[in-house]
Amino acid sequence: MENQPGANRLQANSIGLAHIIFFVVAAAAPMTAVVGATPPAFAFGNGAGVPGAFILAGILYLLFSVGFTAMTRHISGAGAFYAYITRGLGSPAGIGGALTALLAYFAIQISVFALFAVFVSGFAASLGLDLPWWVWAFAGLAIVVALGRRHIAVSGVILGLCMIAELVILLVLDLAILAHGGGEAGISVSGFRLSEVFGPGLGVTMVFVLGSYVGFEATAIFGEEASNPDRTIPRATYIAVILITAFYAFSTWAIVQYYGPDKAQAAAAASLEGFYFAPMQALLGGWVVKLANILLITSLFACLLSFHNTLNRYFYALGHEGLLSSHVTKVHDDHGSPHVAGLVQAALVATILGLFALIGADPYGVVFSWMSALAVLSIVAVQIMVSVAVIAFFRRDSFGRSPLVTLVAPVLATLGLMTAFGLVWSNLSMLTGSESPIVQAFPVIVVCVAASGSLLALRIKRVQPELYARLGRAFD
Repeated sequence: MENQPGANRLQANSIGLAHIIFFVVAAAAPMTAVVGATPPAFAFGNGAGVPGAFILAGILYLLFSVGFTAMTRHISGAGAFYAYITRGLGSPAGIGGALTALLAYFAIQISVFALFAVFVSGFAASLGLDLPWWVWAFAGLAIVVALGRRHIAVSGVILGLCMIAELVILLVLDLAILAHGGGEAGISVSGFRLSEVFGPGLGVTMVFVLGSYVGFEATAIFGEEASNPDRTIPRATYIAVILITAFYAFSTWAIVQYYGPDKAQAAAAASLEGFYFAPMQALLGGWVVKLANILLITSLFACLLSFHNTLNRYFYALGHEGLLSSHVTKVHDDHGSPHVAGLVQAALVATILGLFALIGADPYGVVFSWMSALAVLSIVAVQIMVSVAVIAFFRRDSFGRSPLVTLVAPVLATLGLMTAFGLVWSNLSMLTGSESPIVQAFPVIVVCVAASGSLLALRIKRVQPELYARLGRAFD
């Protein structure tokens, strides 16, 4: 029976495959990832090998998706990572994973709000309107909350339009480079040669590359609202990973062709901001550069809207589990959205942004850089837990699935993600541009958050055994 709005359940069959893909790709913020994240990967990493590094990351997340999507048909509701970890490893690990996921999503929201404010502030200043960055951050938050309380399909349409605009302008640049015949070296397979991909600096490159995938795992959180979720969620996950990987790899390969494999690293190091805008100016004209700057803002806004909707559903799921107040499970009578959860998490975001503003933190050098590093570290930690949970879940009952799906792929994904966690950890100073003890403590913070969740679960088991017995099964 379909869930009806107003019954404290999200509306079933509200969104289809395309909507979910829009949410996931928008969370990856293609324009921001390509123009903002890949130049430092070129400059400080393995140079021309960046396109191949995206292929490696894509393979890693496809391996992760094999077990993740196989488990999807056994998980219902909007619990996402929390439900997966709980079913595989038990409630202590599940609650620990849930808190770590919340840390990741809050951190990425805070970081993107700061970056959004930086770009909007710069654009507004060019028009003669000079206001503090936090004014634009709060304005963006208000618009995101207003849209987040609407029917989920409304956000899906907005995200789809933003995503298409981002992809189109970057693809136009890529095709213009190819039509131009590349740089002095011409068109070649540079960027994918093994000697380039596995050259010195691959570890640093992977730190920036992995951050470009944050949010792809959010497919599962829309399971309660998806039409035919057993098929839609796995398809959306695979398509999203393949689309993100192909787009990033193609765009970075094209820029290597423009500068040439021997000059790409030096060009990025000389001007991180102009690495993409310079060829855009030369091949397409100044008006395209202005349009791209506007699309950077819409890209960041789409990312914020996507993560806002994701986090709303996390709060909603934890409310149904009895881990948060039941008020966050309330669904809007007209729009079928978890609007109370949206207000609660928006209040938390506003509080954190307000604290950063009060202490005078630099929106880019501190708020964006630090919070994005914390987000990547946290989400990779949760993904490791999910991969281990998949292995444990199918060890009890394979449900007739091949060991390649239930064991081999999840084990490879776990090893790859553990390596990724180590790479991010060892390169925190470069990722944040800071040697602060707070930054160096991020791995400890992530572990402590996960441990606190486990301790909370054990306390619930002792004082509320009935609630503990229901954990992970609120949507069954």
